[in-house]
Amino acid sequence: MDTMQSQTLAKGQTKYIFVTGGVVSSLGKGIIAASIGKLLQARGYDITIQKFDPYINIDPGTLNPYEHGECYVTEDGFETDLDLGHYERFTGIRTTRDNSITTGRIYQTVIDRERHGDYLGKTIQVVPHITDEIKRRMLREGNYDFVITEVGGTIGDIESAPFMEAIRQLRWELGRNAVCVHLTYVPYLKAADELKTKPTQHSVKELQGMGIQPDILVLRTERHLDDALRMKVASFCNVDLECVVQSEDMPSIYEVPVSMQRQGLDAAILRKMGISVGETPAMKPWHAFLDKQRRATSEVHIGLVGKYDLQDAYKSIRESLNLAGIYNDVKAKIHFVNSEEVTTENVATRLEGMAGVVICPGFGQRGIEGKIVAAEYCRTNDIPTFGICLGMQMMVIEFARNVLGYADANSSEMSADTRHPVINLMEEQKNVTNMGGTMRLGAYDCELVKGSRAYEAYTQSGQSTPLPTGEGSGERLLIRERHRHRYEFNNEYREDYEQHGMQCVGINPAADLVEIVEIPTLRWYIGTQFHPEYASTVLHPHPLFMSFVKACVQEESVKSV
Repeated sequence: MDTMQSQTLAKGQTKYIFVTGGVVSSLGKGIIAASIGKLLQARGYDITIQKFDPYINIDPGTLNPYEHGECYVTEDGFETDLDLGHYERFTGIRTTRDNSITTGRIYQTVIDRERHGDYLGKTIQVVPHITDEIKRRMLREGNYDFVITEVGGTIGDIESAPFMEAIRQLRWELGRNAVCVHLTYVPYLKAADELKTKPTQHSVKELQGMGIQPDILVLRTERHLDDALRMKVASFCNVDLECVVQSEDMPSIYEVPVSMQRQGLDAAILRKMGISVGETPAMKPWHAFLDKQRRATSEVHIGLVGKYDLQDAYKSIRESLNLAGIYNDVKAKIHFVNSEEVTTENVATRLEGMAGVVICPGFGQRGIEGKIVAAEYCRTNDIPTFGICLGMQMMVIEFARNVLGYADANSSEMSADTRHPVINLMEEQKNVTNMGGTMRLGAYDCELVKGSRAYEAYTQSGQSTPLPTGEGSGERLLIRERHRHRYEFNNEYREDYEQHGMQCVGINPAADLVEIVEIPTLRWYIGTQFHPEYASTVLHPHPLFMSFVKACVQEESVKSV
């Protein structure tokens, strides 16, 4: 929050902002929603942001990352859309299962109630029963000044119609306590050398046909829009000129809140709701971050070894590396390395020039041997290496095969009949049959071993909690991180690993689960069973990513010399 005086609205006067999109998908509604949240936070308001997705899946947990990008996990253990990562990185809020709603969850709730007899024999219909459930979730219980609701998809999609009807009803019921922000696209036709507003006009007309008049338009564009074009859009779409805002391509998505503030987006929202605008917040911490970002011109090259050749598949990891780079005064230049194509013959070529390597998370057999080869190459050549979830498990398997001498060592996920299942199915997972939402999900405690590199990373950042010292146990520190896995380090092999140099330096106190492994004799070689990328934000980058990138910078410096 900025240093300006905190503001709150009268009790029971929660305001609601609906963010919709038109023309095409992937315009950046999530970034706009997160930016609005950040600007209102800077004014001292308590906010939350939620995402409503029209698809029928209960959650994205079983969706292929090629279909939907990464699956983001909340602290309370819910698998959600990747936009919730944007919400958390921009605002620092901690989302929950209530911040991510799909059509599947809506229908499941209504059908369960019908089976229970809650509707007293009435015919169940989209209107009012489905729309009422959508409205109930949109109104969101909690002591918030503003609830920002992003609706996925594009206006005109059949599956989004119930959400639009719910918004129409809420706009009517809430009056000035609700506004609609509509994001559209203004394409540039090179042959005509013109920016075209007709798609925006049609998108707004579609919205109006559903009974919703947008209060504010955000025009997505690759080229600057002059006032004449904005006036044309305002006139044809029945929107005030000050409420027509453009969202140009920026050097970084983190410039967007500043651009929106400069154009008065937050002020326009407040005026529409009859709230005093007041002084424009300085947002000093945010501007300080942007200044560091602009000054970070030298590059550090980091390899991302995984099987999904899609940026959004590893979105939070990429952003965590970018943020850690900025705070280490460098630009993280990320290179995707397809693990399916990595072999012992070409690994040196594929990882050439990398100052550090991240071995990515994932599921299934495809690409794992390439990850194991990459882990061996990094270990034997002392290259800073960060393994996350499955990436950590591949580091463990590689060490077993090439150091402990267990040639057939594997995960029981990949080879059920291996004689050395150094990674094994968790006990509580052995009777699970359903795939969705049944993994070890959400935040769990982890105790760090004093003197380990992981311990140093957390203590230097201040993001850990001291624990009472037991007799003979030495000093301990507690962290809490988010998980998404079914398989774990097999503790039957723990002593063998530690005797040969791979230390188990992070342990869950309740389950005795190994959370972190590292090789202290190497410059930086750490694997985590949890996903630290979920906890990295703009103003508070994750300590492990900070420490890893710092090691990469030192590696780059060594090469330069």
